[in-house]
Amino acid sequence: MADRQPRPEHILVVDDDPRIRTMLVRYFEEEGYRVSTAADGRGMRDCLQDEAIDIILLDLVLPGGEDGLMLAREVRARSDLPIIMLTGRDDVVDRIVGLEVGADDYIAKPFHLREVLARLRTVLRRRPRQQAEAREQPAAQAGVLRFDGLQLDLDRRELRTAAGGEIALTTGEFDILAVLAGHPGRVFSRDMLMEHTRGRRLEAFDRSIDAQIARLRKKVEPDPKAPVLIKSVRGVGYVFTGKPA
Repeated sequence: MADRQPRPEHILVVDDDPRIRTMLVRYFEEEGYRVSTAADGRGMRDCLQDEAIDIILLDLVLPGGEDGLMLAREVRARSDLPIIMLTGRDDVVDRIVGLEVGADDYIAKPFHLREVLARLRTVLRRRPRQQAEAREQPAAQAGVLRFDGLQLDLDRRELRTAAGGEIALTTGEFDILAVLAGHPGRVFSRDMLMEHTRGRRLEAFDRSIDAQIARLRKKVEPDPKAPVLIKSVRGVGYVFTGKPA
């Protein structure tokens, strides 16, 4: 019997420009991916309902009264499916807002196809495709960090409370928390966090790490305005000060 081959990763491109959709389909199919497309929010929902999608490339500006930010927020409320925003403007505000609603990365148009491929591969590497198998592993085999009543399972990529409830994190939020909690007391600059979690250096005026930290604090801190787990080090970056259990 022939070995079972893993299925190709499935990309959903949501963009109202048919030329961009066609270009991305051709390029990514040549790279071995499966690609589906949608021109608006309705098409995106239909595809997500009918197909097993691994990552979404989502345009910021869409027709029909629903922009990419609204759709990203909708997707994130239901799952941790990776999202890369495609923005028509190289605007820092657009980037930060996109990350605040749960996008994992952003790419400004016009873009180079190789850059899109590199960013996509980086995001997919941060979210192992075999999460189902990981959940079936015995707890004793899992790498787990415990602190302040929380449990961060590095293999299952889950954050749970002492009562067992799951705290939903985006891929980027999980990676930042894993880096910080895995090195308590060590100060990480924004550049270091970007390299550890995204495999690239921080761009000038890029505040994406700050946006991710702000969202993360809202989920794990008793009082996000007075953080006790992830503290800011003025002029440097961030440090994890939680108490290991």
